[in-house]
Amino acid sequence: MDRRNRKPPASPDDSSGRSADAPPADTTRIQLLGEAARLFRQQGVVATTMRQIADAMRMKAGSIYYYFDSKDEILDEVLDLGMQAVFDAVRHDVECLPPETSSRHKIETAIAAHLRTLLRYGDFTSANIRIFSQVPERAKKRHLPLRQAYTDYWSRLFEEAQARGEVRSDINIKLLRLFLIGSLNWSLEWFNPKRGAVDELARDIATMVFDGIAARTTAQTASRNAP
Repeated sequence: MDRRNRKPPASPDDSSGRSADAPPADTTRIQLLGEAARLFRQQGVVATTMRQIADAMRMKAGSIYYYFDSKDEILDEVLDLGMQAVFDAVRHDVECLPPETSSRHKIETAIAAHLRTLLRYGDFTSANIRIFSQVPERAKKRHLPLRQAYTDYWSRLFEEAQARGEVRSDINIKLLRLFLIGSLNWSLEWFNPKRGAVDELARDIATMVFDGIAARTTAQTASRNAP
């Protein structure tokens, strides 16, 4: 089964205003992944057992093995689905922009897509943030190529901005990327979409990245408003 063509179920507290994608044919399997992701997020990988996942689904413990051979297999797919959902959303939204779009607006668009998907699929995306350090090394190695591809995508966005003169030439792109992605990921812990719009948060973050926190000059204000 090709995991890249599936998406995780939206979190029940999703307030994006968009309906969840229609589930795949095997709804039980995707529901099992959803319950596992929730348990991984709440209590960690080690504390979560196959029996607990089965109990959450109100099925017999042995029945879960019809869908998955082990907890490691479930964990691997939860990680994959969460990361792929974010990557697909960011890449799609950026690539839909006109060719003449400024790098600043591309990065703001990427920030908004990352945040929206992060919040929409909270249990799955949280697995890539909260519990990755608990993941067995062999599972980490399987998942690292996807994480690296997403990292490289952001690096290219910043490198393009630097080449265009929209980011200073002395800025360390790796450090900038780590700072930004780390900040976006931890918004999962504090941002409440019921109290503010994701797009507004994305604009505010982009403003801090590009303009800093010093008083803004007229030129910076014009740059911020440019498409």
